[in-house]
Amino acid sequence: MFRLSVAGLLVLSGAALFAADFPVDKSLTDADFETIFDGKSLKGWHVSTQTGHSGTSMHTSGGKWVLEEGAIVGSQDIPGNGGIILTDRQFGDFEVIVEMKNDYGPDSGLFLRSNERGQAYQYMVDYHNNGNLAGIYGEGLSGGIHLRNFDFLDDVTKIQIKQAPVACPIKPEDWASFWKHGQWNELRARIQSNPPKITTWINRVKFMEFTDSEKRHPDAGSIALQVHGGGDYTQQFVRYRNVRVKEWK
Repeated sequence: MFRLSVAGLLVLSGAALFAADFPVDKSLTDADFETIFDGKSLKGWHVSTQTGHSGTSMHTSGGKWVLEEGAIVGSQDIPGNGGIILTDRQFGDFEVIVEMKNDYGPDSGLFLRSNERGQAYQYMVDYHNNGNLAGIYGEGLSGGIHLRNFDFLDDVTKIQIKQAPVACPIKPEDWASFWKHGQWNELRARIQSNPPKITTWINRVKFMEFTDSEKRHPDAGSIALQVHGGGDYTQQFVRYRNVRVKEWK
């Protein structure tokens, strides 16, 4: 029931998000996606206090998550205390799209097949110095899964290329024009099968692809958003909107 409004938004924002100067993946489509966060309420989502990032509160809270200007806005609720907000619904094979406009500083993540403890395959949203976007990390999983093809340097406009199974598709000198800090950018991930094949995109440019070597996590779980524990990020915020999912049967 929300597809028309989402499509309209994409038409209006497409020129800004998906510049033709970059290697946009033309195989991607917005057809058959279901909106699971419409900007009007947090119905269908809940906060978990069970992850290791909620230890500062002795697992009595999982960070602060509010609805603000049509977005899910997250922060630490007390210094050092984070957590996750996750869908009530479980998903198996799926593709998820979110739009993100985070402050530069907090560590976050988009979790795929998450449980209440935050164990999941993670689309990295480590939006800070020495951090990374669209890398793949095994959050609380065995196997030491950690793939990334660039790091931020001392500023959001500067990146350093790293060796990885998929080469970084954006040159360091082009990053500042590709990624629009302070504006909404699109993050997209797909997870299929188990052991899973995971693919990530930023603004429809493919960044990473990984196929696990063994089954180490259940076939289904929630979609989750994270505020990392540690430090003091009570006054810096992560922001996500227009969360859409397409299940693969």
